[in-house]
Amino acid sequence: MTIPRPATPPLLKRLNEEAVLETIRAGSPISRAEISRRAGISKPTVSLALQTLLEAGLVREAPTGPQGPSYGAIYFEPVAEAALVVGIDLGARFLRGAVSDLSGAVRARQDVELGGADADGALTAIAQLRDGLLDAAGLSTGLIDEVVVGVPGVVESPSGTVRLALNIPGLDGRRFGAELGERLGHAVTVENDVNLAALGEGRRGVARGVADYIFLSVGTGLGAGLVLRGELQRGHHGAAGELDYIRAGLEQELDPCAAALSRFAERLARADGSQTALVPPYDVRSVFAAARSGDAVADAVLAEAARRVAAHIAPIAAVTDVGLVVLGGGIGANAELLQGVRPLLAEWLPYPPRVEMSSLGDAAVLMGALAVGLRSALGNVFVSRRS
Repeated sequence: MTIPRPATPPLLKRLNEEAVLETIRAGSPISRAEISRRAGISKPTVSLALQTLLEAGLVREAPTGPQGPSYGAIYFEPVAEAALVVGIDLGARFLRGAVSDLSGAVRARQDVELGGADADGALTAIAQLRDGLLDAAGLSTGLIDEVVVGVPGVVESPSGTVRLALNIPGLDGRRFGAELGERLGHAVTVENDVNLAALGEGRRGVARGVADYIFLSVGTGLGAGLVLRGELQRGHHGAAGELDYIRAGLEQELDPCAAALSRFAERLARADGSQTALVPPYDVRSVFAAARSGDAVADAVLAEAARRVAAHIAPIAAVTDVGLVVLGGGIGANAELLQGVRPLLAEWLPYPPRVEMSSLGDAAVLMGALAVGLRSALGNVFVSRRS
């Protein structure tokens, strides 16, 4: 039997400071008396904790109260810029970045064209983007607590090795986070980009307040991020959601991605007697545009795209019983797709999930990256500043 150790004065002091800081973060601007009431800590103890937090630069006196001017009363608020988080979305043709403070406010965002850079080029581009973001925000790189990067591949746990990353030459098989951490001089977390998009939708998008949902990205590739009971599910190898492999052993064509839909459109357009405005190379954007104009062949392609997307959602929804599916990516972010997917799921499943389009668009990965970084930064900054 393990006998619990008695709480020591330093431990109690730290716990009180943490409680006061969290109370201020949750309800600023807030008075000393209100902190005491909400945290359940005596006013003298709150005063001692506030002194430490003020000296550490974690909180400060607020210029106004909750209803405007304070009229002599002292209110407190957290110092949002006590630490920063940088989020990066690394794609084959683009690099997107954003920096946020501890309140979650985005202080700067920039997008950069990569032009087919390999993994080494991406390392350099990310370092340059980090510097550009901090310059734009007018803040110091020394305030960065963590950099979170979304990559198009599986990030194996615990090694951090990136696998199945075929869109960026040289990325597959590398411990990209460790290399980037050495380059930047900051802690770096690397995560699958679709997983981060799922978390982004949960924090700031259409999935806010939903505990069980899927983010399904359909574009040049196919992937899913699964959130159950509010937590991201990564799986045994970190490869949960790699839907490109769900078709293994199936004869029926199920691929809903851009190249497969273009091939399907070409077959229909070249069929005898087809009347269509579609012309080579039958890219998906032109197909969706033609469908909106009433083109019969394009309508058939859209209906097939909806069937293929629904065929990927159905088995996941049947196993997990999620309440929401969020569609994103270049193909998934088309409203017309919803009208085909929803009735199919209602026909196939006893408990069909609600299906909605992403509300964040190309910012979903960045918002997820910032959310992951903030989760650790809020705790890290207390430890580092207090010590």
